[in-house]
Amino acid sequence: MVDEAVKSEVLSETKEKEVTPSASVADVLASDYFASIDFGTVEATLESLLKAGVHFGHMKSRRHPKMEAYTYTTRNNLNILDLKKTLTKLEEAAAFLASVKKSGKPILCVGTKKQTHDLIRSFAKRLGLFFVVDRWIGGTFTNFSVIRSRTKFLRETEEKLARGDFKGYTKFERMKIAEELEKLEKSMGGIKYMNELPGAVFLADAKEGAIVIREARRAGIPLVGIVDTNADPSSIDYPIPGNDDAISSLRLLLGVLGKTLESTKVESAPASASK
Repeated sequence: MVDEAVKSEVLSETKEKEVTPSASVADVLASDYFASIDFGTVEATLESLLKAGVHFGHMKSRRHPKMEAYTYTTRNNLNILDLKKTLTKLEEAAAFLASVKKSGKPILCVGTKKQTHDLIRSFAKRLGLFFVVDRWIGGTFTNFSVIRSRTKFLRETEEKLARGDFKGYTKFERMKIAEELEKLEKSMGGIKYMNELPGAVFLADAKEGAIVIREARRAGIPLVGIVDTNADPSSIDYPIPGNDDAISSLRLLLGVLGKTLESTKVESAPASASK
């Protein structure tokens, strides 16, 4: 349960969740938010979670039965998450991701929902993690050898282009090569240096990650994810109950995880997400 002061604020400030980005949110989405943030200023407290709107769930009619354990109350037909439980789960998830990083295994961040694209890309690049933000390519885990061959082709072709190896090609041929590279970069750019399966997958939205979850389960890869009231928390190894629609909520939850990861030292050299 949340403290009485927090409870009072939760009940008085309850409102419908904003799903469609406004003009101001669009500005945030367009920026590289985590590029310059000082993770040392990020604090995980009941007050900070409340202020960021992490407690706002979906309408009561959309609540997944297994999210009952993480729901504090319902107000105006809107589910309100228990922030104390969110805080506990957030700390557990951060500690697990830190252990994965410490072991030297790669971490893959996935955010295929529009609201999460820029934040996940910015978060992953800042911390040297791998990422997928356009759409999930089926077989990324279960048919990894094929994916790895395509990312190898992407890297080698980019190197050839940089060396000028295609100068003798016709303008049309160079255009077709550039188009293929652009498509591959969009779909695989965030994993082109991932030469082994990740030690963990972070999902910005568990509801949107059904295919990712299924593949990770088959490959034995642990899952960490933000789980809103309309998702099944049992499908995630380290669920973080929270608002997965509001940019302020995503920024805070990612910021807390980023703070822990940035301060964690790697014991063995991991695969690098950027070269």
